[in-house]
Amino acid sequence: MLKKSVKVYCLLGACLLAVLAFFQLQGCSGGGSGTGDTGTLKVTLTDRQSDSFANVFISIKEVRIVPAGLENAVDTDSRLPVVVTYDTPHSVDILTLHFQQEILGTITLAAGTYNQVRLILAPNPSGQGSAPVNYLTLRTAPTVKIPLTTPSAQQSGLKVLGRFQVTPGIINAIILDFDPNTAIVARGNGDYNLKPTGIRIVQPATALTSFGSLSGTVVSTIRDWTSATVSVVPRGETASIASGTIFSNFSSNRWEAPVSAFVPGGVYRLHVEATGFAPYSSPVQTVTTGSDTSLGDILLRNP
Repeated sequence: MLKKSVKVYCLLGACLLAVLAFFQLQGCSGGGSGTGDTGTLKVTLTDRQSDSFANVFISIKEVRIVPAGLENAVDTDSRLPVVVTYDTPHSVDILTLHFQQEILGTITLAAGTYNQVRLILAPNPSGQGSAPVNYLTLRTAPTVKIPLTTPSAQQSGLKVLGRFQVTPGIINAIILDFDPNTAIVARGNGDYNLKPTGIRIVQPATALTSFGSLSGTVVSTIRDWTSATVSVVPRGETASIASGTIFSNFSSNRWEAPVSAFVPGGVYRLHVEATGFAPYSSPVQTVTTGSDTSLGDILLRNP
């Protein structure tokens, strides 16, 4: 049987909530080998800005994809496809990727479900006076390199969780959403840890080299809305260009969740539907490439 080619593109970024898609990804079961067909996957990275950090550098040695069911496999397991291995570790300043994406690699692999991406990082040198390769600088002291503590990232890899599909016959792309505000945790003694919980996987319909964003915070002061479906629809059309599910958190006497859709420049409405509340449709909003259009609080009301 002639196998279809499925290509996977892997992108990296620090503030990526969605490009043509946005949602909070949950774990799931499934197989990475599915139908036996293959596909191409592109993996990319993009970023969110930080009020505290001037730079956040990570040094990547290798990127691996983890099929569903192999989440606990060691990095050297031959069943974990390697997207890219760098002869010289690839240094990336996450904070330079605002509204941009950096392609980490492309791989052809079995169509099916995948639940994890692993970033294997180079270790920081241990010798006294050696310059770190994984580090941050603060806006208050931009010339001082503060090492990032990433012990697991050198052995088992920085494990980024999130389900994505590799489908034959199309270009598949995933983006690693790196939010330094949650991925980097101060330890209280002047050190900083890098946590994979601050990175997530988003699977857009296509990869964009540049985009704008439409953002806001879905809020209820009446009662919990638990989850909501959010979609972005271009003006004059009925089909959404981005859609997904967000989940509420209780904070400051209200139930809320941030939402941000990264989309091409254009004119859109953002729609929110939550069970037990009236549907919300925003006024027409213009999104400009390279900037954010904020809706502020999106208040859910009784039907």
